[in-house]
Amino acid sequence: MKNDEKSITNQDINRLLRRGVAEIIVEEEMIELLRSGKKLRLKEGFDPSFSDIHLGHMVSLRKLRQFQELGHQVVLIVADWTAQIGDPSGVSVTRPMLSVEQVMANAETYMQQFFKVVDKDKTEVRWQSEWFDKFTLTEVIQLTSKFTVAQLLARDDFSARYNDGRPIALTEFLYPLLQAYDSVAIEADVEFGGTDQKFNLLLGREYQNMMGQRPQQCFMTPLLVGTDGSQKMSKSLGNYIGVAEPPNEIYGKVMSIPDSLILQYFELVTDVPDEELGEFKQGLKDESINPMILKKHLAREIVSPLYSQKEATEAEENFTKVFQKREVPEEIEEYHLSFSEFAPDLTQPVNIDISRLLVKIGLAKSRSEANRFIAQAGTTIAGETVTSHLAEVQSGSIIKVGKRRFAKVINTDK
Repeated sequence: MKNDEKSITNQDINRLLRRGVAEIIVEEEMIELLRSGKKLRLKEGFDPSFSDIHLGHMVSLRKLRQFQELGHQVVLIVADWTAQIGDPSGVSVTRPMLSVEQVMANAETYMQQFFKVVDKDKTEVRWQSEWFDKFTLTEVIQLTSKFTVAQLLARDDFSARYNDGRPIALTEFLYPLLQAYDSVAIEADVEFGGTDQKFNLLLGREYQNMMGQRPQQCFMTPLLVGTDGSQKMSKSLGNYIGVAEPPNEIYGKVMSIPDSLILQYFELVTDVPDEELGEFKQGLKDESINPMILKKHLAREIVSPLYSQKEATEAEENFTKVFQKREVPEEIEEYHLSFSEFAPDLTQPVNIDISRLLVKIGLAKSRSEANRFIAQAGTTIAGETVTSHLAEVQSGSIIKVGKRRFAKVINTDK
């Protein structure tokens, strides 16, 4: 069914193509498609090598949702086939080789988070293996014959590594070609991605043209800066806010961003009207608005659509109590465990190996991370700062790591 041409207004087009958009190739063609009344196929691919989505991903996902609200079709491509190949050479740490079971588990988690933002009922899910499982060597050679090494070396990261004499595996050259083939397989009208995906998106556009299809539009969104205020949001950098994190954690992390990011976050991951954003900008400039007030507003705007208005309010109350009034939260997860398991000297069972304990109760990912928290005076037990990897712990003690993570430990030893 086609969209009603009258349903797309200049206001709709402005909202779709201006706010939260870095570049569109080709914008005039994009506007023509929107006005045509055609139900567009919007391609969004994801690599199930990893399972989590953060606010950086939400920038493009929110755009997909806006297009869906105007009647367009999102096509989510699960790159299950390439995830199982990974990078056998080990050159690319971002492409680990995964089993079918790992791919399926990651994909399930990813989609649960994806549909927190995008309308599931208006999304078509496709798996790469639908077409690549049937690929023959002849078809692989035909695909590679369409492009030259010089074209691939035009991609910034390939070019930099080649010029530095660093290795590039042949499999890495194949990934952009396979992504381009995905666009042909689903007959994409528009492909979405961050500005770092520009090369791959353009390759898909070029390959569609070679195959007699109308070239897809390349819709690129800005890269959201992480909580550190300097680099793009990334799990590997630890500067991310995950969409599946608890409301209190999301709220607290938003409150931790530098003031310089407030307007960017409002623009890219909320629906606050442009007029209000203008007022916020002026208020920050002339110092008539307290940045703390704006951050609380921002945190509510981010938590509410992911959870609910009630949970956003509760997260704000928790933040005020724990971080502004320095009180202990009412609800703290309890861990029942044997203290003797963490006591190197069984004659003094209260002297616990804190780094091991933090890993056990999930407040640290590894002992090295736990030791770093301790060295940075970022760990307290019953309100006392931990200064050594061995410390006294009583049953019922509350352990705090950083500003937002708490746990209560209960000794099960008799």
